[in-house]
Amino acid sequence: MIGTKRFDCSSVDPYDDPEKRDKVAVRALILLLITFVISTLCLQGFNLVYKQVGIDVKAVDQAPLITGLPGIILGIVCFIYGSLGDFVSLKKLVTIGLTSLFIGSVFGFVANSCFEPNLWTVIAARIMQTTGEQVAGSSFLVIATKYLRNDLKVIFFGLFTASYQLSACIGVFSAGLLSSIAWQYLFLIPALTILILPALLHYLPTKNGNGKKIDVVGFTVFGFAVASLTLFISYRNLLMLISAIILFIIFGIYISKAKEPFVTPAFFKNIRWLSGIILMGIIYFTNYCISPLFNRVGKTLYNMTTSQVASYLVWAFIVAAIFGSCSGLIISRIGRKTGLLLAILFILCGWIGIAVLINSGFLAIALCACVYYAGCGMVYSPLASTILSSLPVEESGRGCGMNDLAISVSASVGVVIFDGILDKNMLSGNSITGASGISSGFANISLMCAAVALLGIIVFTFRNFITKESNAIEVNEDQE
Repeated sequence: MIGTKRFDCSSVDPYDDPEKRDKVAVRALILLLITFVISTLCLQGFNLVYKQVGIDVKAVDQAPLITGLPGIILGIVCFIYGSLGDFVSLKKLVTIGLTSLFIGSVFGFVANSCFEPNLWTVIAARIMQTTGEQVAGSSFLVIATKYLRNDLKVIFFGLFTASYQLSACIGVFSAGLLSSIAWQYLFLIPALTILILPALLHYLPTKNGNGKKIDVVGFTVFGFAVASLTLFISYRNLLMLISAIILFIIFGIYISKAKEPFVTPAFFKNIRWLSGIILMGIIYFTNYCISPLFNRVGKTLYNMTTSQVASYLVWAFIVAAIFGSCSGLIISRIGRKTGLLLAILFILCGWIGIAVLINSGFLAIALCACVYYAGCGMVYSPLASTILSSLPVEESGRGCGMNDLAISVSASVGVVIFDGILDKNMLSGNSITGASGISSGFANISLMCAAVALLGIIVFTFRNFITKESNAIEVNEDQE
């Protein structure tokens, strides 16, 4: 149990009492963080070992689907969970999500341990896990945004990204260890979250949601539109592009005509929010790329095993967790805009360092990865708080959902695209860094990722230019 005093959530919802709200919200958030860490560690774990899994299931060419398809699902459920937080009870969402996670975990282990490993049972299990794992993260963001006072929000946004990086650290370490034993055991770790469910139900808000009827049609059309667009970008299927265009047109017509759509056209006309969500998609486009890139570099250039690669990457995730934990304090001192720019510069310098030092030893590029992940750990708190501050509180759930959607879909598309370039050695030959042969391909990929970060700085600067009045308000908020 967290703390010594129990709140009687069964009779009176403490979230209705301003004096108790922060205390009970913090307790719920801590439990959600623990759940989030345990449930999402498979994400980075399978990012590291999916090639090995592809070999074991005799489907090497389709191995990227192990991370790509669940990533697409993750983006959709992120949006749905966050958005539903404005309409229905978080207790129901968490119960459904953790149950799905538990079933997927047990199914994935049994199907690929007791029977011959199969690509599609792996993917099916990862999709079930993914459908459930994000409920903790989405619920965390909804509670932090709706119920915490402003000075606590930035701190808990920082803790959230720190917990994500801690989860990634544990996932990479576990994957590296289990890759030499049996990767199937990765499936079982998130099943532990079912033990936390009773305590979570005690501290989650009872009356969250506005009680309005859920816009099933709107959610369905938007979800399929996003899925079609992501499939087109990932696999370059023209039919998926046509499908996405048609579905987005239908969605636009629907929300302009429906009586109570889950999101109105005005939501997408909010320039502060729109420019912020574009920036978020750009920054997180390379978020899943480090693990598979380093695994490939380690094996190809330095004859390292997956376990050895993981032993280096773990430290980068620890750095990210430290910077994420401290990001709230940092932002309170230097402001959100300065902190956001500094974080993007860390990301940019990390990628450039990897490109330049690709032949200088694995330790050298691992230190550059630490710089990159310092930026990743620091960037979420100022970026998320900036975006969500552009929305009214009653739309904060949908704002959290859109944030998660941008992160998950962008990162999943990014890893599929860059992995395809790596597989085909499209950029091998020469590099402006001086690398040649196979190493030049790795250097050029890193430079492409650096170019994405540079684009982020350009968009960040442009956003500040077009939202001068809003930025003045943000500065004042930072100084409070």
